[in-house]
Amino acid sequence: MATTELAPRTRGGDARAAGAALLLGSALSNQVGAATAALAFPVLGPPGVVAVRQWVAAVVLLAVGRPRLRTFTARQWWPVLALAAVFATMNLSLYTAVDRIGLGLAVTLEFLGPLAIALAGSRHRTDLACAVAAAVAVGALMRPQPSTDYLGMGLALVAASCWACYILLNRTVGRRLPGAAGSAAAAGVSGLLYVPIGVFAMLHHPPTPGALAAALTAGLLSSALPFLVDLMALRRVPTQFFGAFMSVNPVMAALVGLVLLDQRLDAVAWAAIGVIVAANTVAVLRRAG
Repeated sequence: MATTELAPRTRGGDARAAGAALLLGSALSNQVGAATAALAFPVLGPPGVVAVRQWVAAVVLLAVGRPRLRTFTARQWWPVLALAAVFATMNLSLYTAVDRIGLGLAVTLEFLGPLAIALAGSRHRTDLACAVAAAVAVGALMRPQPSTDYLGMGLALVAASCWACYILLNRTVGRRLPGAAGSAAAAGVSGLLYVPIGVFAMLHHPPTPGALAAALTAGLLSSALPFLVDLMALRRVPTQFFGAFMSVNPVMAALVGLVLLDQRLDAVAWAAIGVIVAANTVAVLRRAG
């Protein structure tokens, strides 16, 4: 009898452990991809690298989602087009921010987008405390210093706003279109939007084989692979666990930036990252409870 009772729990524990490993791998892939993209910035510039990333994402997601575009109604097309615009703006603003202020700081500020969604509209004391803590942490990250790049920080906040819009639009797209069809269509449209941008960037910044390889690798590691891995992880872990585990991304970005790009953060920045991660985790888990 004891063995029978423990078996489902063991299987559930194994599934959750596998899901956590997948999510950790997804976060690592995403941030290593961003660091790899940064290596191509000196040659292609952020717009050129983002164009290649969008093309890779479009090819992979269209192959996976296989959307039947001719069957889309106007009611289905408008959130898809809005999501495509968000894709295009979010990645360009984030990569430009990474180029100016570094990977760890850019990703941490971008992470304020999902944190804002988690806290939006709540009057619960815990959520209000999380919001205050996050605001103090952001103030610490953006404190005036001789080397402060406010344009880079502003672009990271634009990416944060886009991430918040991405979450809201994905809910609408998911309700109106089956499976990954909506996301795939949005990625395809975004890829088309970047054709003139990418061509212009590469005409003015001719790509070297190394830079092009880095941009292609970034597209695979930051777009295609995380998307597929996250789908696998969501089959193994609850949605609230997935949301809380996303908090690992700012920490992972700071560590990858340190190891691969030699981008060093001071103690105040590390503490601020920790506070923002903790605020998101508490907010997501409280909502789930």
